[in-house]
Amino acid sequence: MLDNAFDLGSIIIADIVLSGDNALIIGMVAASLAPELRRKAIVYGMVAAALLRIVFAIIATKLLGIPGLLLVGAILLFWVCWRLFLEIRENLDEDAAYRLETAEDPTEGYTGKPRRTVGQALVSITIADVSMSIDNVLAVAAIADGNERMLIFGLGLAIVLMAFAATMIMKLLARYPWISWLGLLVLTYVAAEMFYRGIYDPRTGILAFASAMSGG
Repeated sequence: MLDNAFDLGSIIIADIVLSGDNALIIGMVAASLAPELRRKAIVYGMVAAALLRIVFAIIATKLLGIPGLLLVGAILLFWVCWRLFLEIRENLDEDAAYRLETAEDPTEGYTGKPRRTVGQALVSITIADVSMSIDNVLAVAAIADGNERMLIFGLGLAIVLMAFAATMIMKLLARYPWISWLGLLVLTYVAAEMFYRGIYDPRTGILAFASAMSGG
């Protein structure tokens, strides 16, 4: 019961702190469009991010069970932690909140004639969304550790937060930086646990795999 509560809390924290990248990119691209195109870009960008998370979640649950790939996932998650550390130091959350507000205000940002289509903007957002969706899904899948309900909850929460509360979350993180630091601590712990299991787990650890291959 206590383990489930900790995992649930970890997923919520991870979803919150990892929403910053998506919010920043979507806000930046949308703010560069003419006002009448911004809302479409934001909506389409959110939908693309949601679909990518679903696809990557399906892939991640299959791949993390293959011996050796849990260790690779841990290394990737350590990289996410390092990037998050740099983003917290650079006040990304405050920048993301400003960008989203700018994109949602028709009198701010670029206000001239359309220079590019929503489709072109969506390509930029989707390319950026790919790496960010992998980050989010990898963290949630690692915490869920095969618990399908937990994975679905984490995935659904990430999508809901992006769709309905992105600006509010960015303001919250900018005002209370300790939430981001807590999220970094949680993700570092998850990455370290993944790393350990990636080596020693009897099912997916590389030592067990090496032993099986050598006939030991």
